[in-house]
Amino acid sequence: MRALLCQTLDGPKALAIAERPAPEAGPGQALVRITLAALNFFDTLIVAGRYQVKPPLPFSPGGEGVGIVEALGEGVTGLTVGQRVVIHAGYGCCAERIAIAAERLTPVPDGVPDEQAAGLTITYGTTLHALANRARLKSGEWLAVLGASGGVGLAAVELGALMGAKVIACASSEEKVAAARAHGAAEGLVYAPETLKDDLRRITGGAGVDVVYDAVGDAFAEPALRALAWRGRYLVIGFAAGEIPRLPLNLILLKELDVQGVHWGAFTERDSAAHRADQAQLLAWVAEGKLTAKVHGVYPLEEFPEAFGVLVRREAVGKVLLRM
Repeated sequence: MRALLCQTLDGPKALAIAERPAPEAGPGQALVRITLAALNFFDTLIVAGRYQVKPPLPFSPGGEGVGIVEALGEGVTGLTVGQRVVIHAGYGCCAERIAIAAERLTPVPDGVPDEQAAGLTITYGTTLHALANRARLKSGEWLAVLGASGGVGLAAVELGALMGAKVIACASSEEKVAAARAHGAAEGLVYAPETLKDDLRRITGGAGVDVVYDAVGDAFAEPALRALAWRGRYLVIGFAAGEIPRLPLNLILLKELDVQGVHWGAFTERDSAAHRADQAQLLAWVAEGKLTAKVHGVYPLEEFPEAFGVLVRREAVGKVLLRM
């Protein structure tokens, strides 16, 4: 089978397509023929050795995807050969086949296209966990999303609006703000660290935001924290802008703020039943027409340099998919 391989930790430029032996389904596993793999920003880090997960070389990137079950290993129940499934792998999906633990697969309902299913697991799974399980977002609350045009950002915009929040989409250009508005943002803001606090307070009529969803970090973090209302919740998603910020604890004390870490990968391992329930909810919302995952583009496997380039250059508006 063909697979996109990382053989040295030199970043996306060192990736190459190679032939590999097809895997077999072991006990508790399913063999899945992958149709689409979804790329995320962390894929640009994992192939450079700069991510917390460090697979043994050589490995295939791609933490999620969608495919068709081809075989079942001993002891697997709840799946059938020929069934379409969402794959939550962590890495390994940029290949024509994968053998993976059955509990990491979620059946795809009829009516949900592969392009929608492929990129739901990580970005939307992370976001649903963040907003529902961690922040306990309520209808009518103000939700500020930093980096609102990226994969997790658009997921936060769409899920926040679906949950009844008033979403403020913060992005780096009017074009990206417009994309977020099209996915349910009530307000949009081309943001800068120097003006972010005042802009968020102005939009909320001086009250401040109830929840900040921060996948950006760096210089944007402290002004966003300062814009929170009394007992606001600050969700730490990631640090796409570079530096990991240091937040002033006195602000957290004075307004009784909650700073909440969102480690979705650990959550899926520690509470797999809740994770599977979240995945089923996301797929049900897509099937019902309530959720539409934005797809930036679908690239043939051979065009992987361009697909990774979109992520490296921060040009992605939605999910970047590779077709096997």
